[in-house]
Amino acid sequence: MAEQGRPDLAAMLGGLMRRLMNAETPVLAEHGLTMWGYVVLSALDDGPVRTQAALAKAIGADKTRIIGTLDTLQEEGLITREPDPKDRRVRLLGITDDGRAARRSAQSRIQEQEERLLEQLSAADRKAFLRAALALSEARWP
Repeated sequence: MAEQGRPDLAAMLGGLMRRLMNAETPVLAEHGLTMWGYVVLSALDDGPVRTQAALAKAIGADKTRIIGTLDTLQEEGLITREPDPKDRRVRLLGITDDGRAARRSAQSRIQEQEERLLEQLSAADRKAFLRAALALSEARWP
């Protein structure tokens, strides 16, 4: 049963997400990354080599929409794209050491900023919030 009088989750989290993304944008720019570039590097750093189609699905993007981002990341030496030996029409993606370093440096700075926000919560609320956010981010939903 829905809790009476509470705002919708999208209403509560939407403003928070916009503020977090606005705070991340200059950090990413300092690292020469766009938001999509950071998302791609994060996905590749957190998992095995992927095809462009699998990557697009994993990050919730249309595979044709990320081509420009992949081109830029490859030109900057942050990712590799190699033909799949089993199917030359397919490109296998990998993150380079420079890509991994850029992603992790940006993530460290982003999380430093997040720490200042999270400090506004009690230790118990912070732990519960992070646990709930992780659970909901991994939850299957229609």
